[in-house]
Amino acid sequence: MRFLLPLSLLVLLVAAYQGGGSARRRRAVWVQGPGDTFPVSSGTEAPFWVRISPTFKAVQPGSSVWLNCSSSCPLPEGPSLHTGLQRGKTLNGSNWVSFQLLDVRAWSSDVHCYVTCAGITQGATARINAYKPPHSVILEPPVLEDGKYTLRCHVTHVFPVGFLVVTLRHGGRVIYSENLKRFTGLDLANVTLTYEYLARPCDLWQPVTCHARLSLDGLVVRSSSAPMTIFAWSPASKPLASTSIAALVGILLIVGAAYLRKYLLMQSRS
Repeated sequence: MRFLLPLSLLVLLVAAYQGGGSARRRRAVWVQGPGDTFPVSSGTEAPFWVRISPTFKAVQPGSSVWLNCSSSCPLPEGPSLHTGLQRGKTLNGSNWVSFQLLDVRAWSSDVHCYVTCAGITQGATARINAYKPPHSVILEPPVLEDGKYTLRCHVTHVFPVGFLVVTLRHGGRVIYSENLKRFTGLDLANVTLTYEYLARPCDLWQPVTCHARLSLDGLVVRSSSAPMTIFAWSPASKPLASTSIAALVGILLIVGAAYLRKYLLMQSRS
């Protein structure tokens, strides 16, 4: 019995140490959401959040951006920003820090803000996209050659090209569309789309337009060209046109002969 009591105390101490270790491990766990975070610890510590604003920003290449990182921690320990972008000025408050990012040129960059409060670290993430809408969208006048019209559209000074879709419309319908996602260049580019189109007689005087669309994580930028008119008189339509002309001439001849016969009959009676 004299050895039973110390042995019981030893078992209780080991169990308490293991429980404390699990609690300490739970304090290091954090969950990152879109723009803010919340702890998942089931301990007695009061939870705190971390937020970054804005969570998404789309800018033109070379622009600067301000991001604000804030938290509900009353005494935050050294808020920090992790990013591959160039850093500029920093402004500080009691529970917030604003960071300036300079010369943003990468198409898509993630920016992480971390705050430590009473030994617990949490973070939030923002995304910055750089884009340049087309400087111009130009549709050349249609050129008729070998029975087909050649349509050529120029989209100038656009970025990123891999998120560009160029569409040709004739009247109210799409006649061709090209997705340029296979292009992965990181510079401003000029795009030329060439398409051969067999016009039909019903296409006469219908306007043709070229449209450029950039789709950037929810941001959609659209540009379009001035309309051009197709004169649907291609060699492929000549047989039909000749048939129509011959039919019209035949009708006129028949009508003319009938009137002439009637006129001669009236003259003979008189």
